[in-house]
Amino acid sequence: ADMGLEAVAPVTHKALGAFIALIVANCLLLARQEAFSARNNVFRSALDAIGMGLGFTLGLCIMGSVREVLGSGSWFGIRVMPVSFEPWVIMNLPPGGFLTFGFVLLGFAAWRERRDRARRVVERAPAVAPSPMPAAAAMEGVR
Repeated sequence: ADMGLEAVAPVTHKALGAFIALIVANCLLLARQEAFSARNNVFRSALDAIGMGLGFTLGLCIMGSVREVLGSGSWFGIRVMPVSFEPWVIMNLPPGGFLTFGFVLLGFAAWRERRDRARRVVERAPAVAPSPMPAAAAMEGVR
C-alpha cells in the first residue's frame, strides 16, 4: 500500500508519511477481529477483543520498557541502571525495536521450551505404587 500510494500520488504519500504504516497495521488488526466476529457469537467476540487488546497492550509495554531501560537507563523517568551504565543508542532508533522484538520472541520461546520439557519429564515419571508393607516394618530392615 505504501509503495502503491507513492507511485500513484507522491504528494499525498509525502504528506501522510509514517501514518501509512500505522493505517495498514490498524486495518490488519480490524480485519482479523472482523473475521473472528463473523464466525462467533457476540460474547466470544467480546472476550476475543478484550484478550487481543490486553495482549497487544502487554506486548507494547514490554517492548517499550525494554527499549527505554536499555536506551536511556531509566523507566518512566526513574533511573534504574547504575550511573556507570552507557545507554545503548540503537535501542532509541528503529532497529532497536526489531532487536527488542527478537529478544522478546527468544525469551518466550525459551520459556515455552523449558515448560514443555518440564511437562515431558513429569509425564515420563513412573507412577509410584503404594508399598504393601507397613512403614514400621520397612524401617526395621534399615536399622
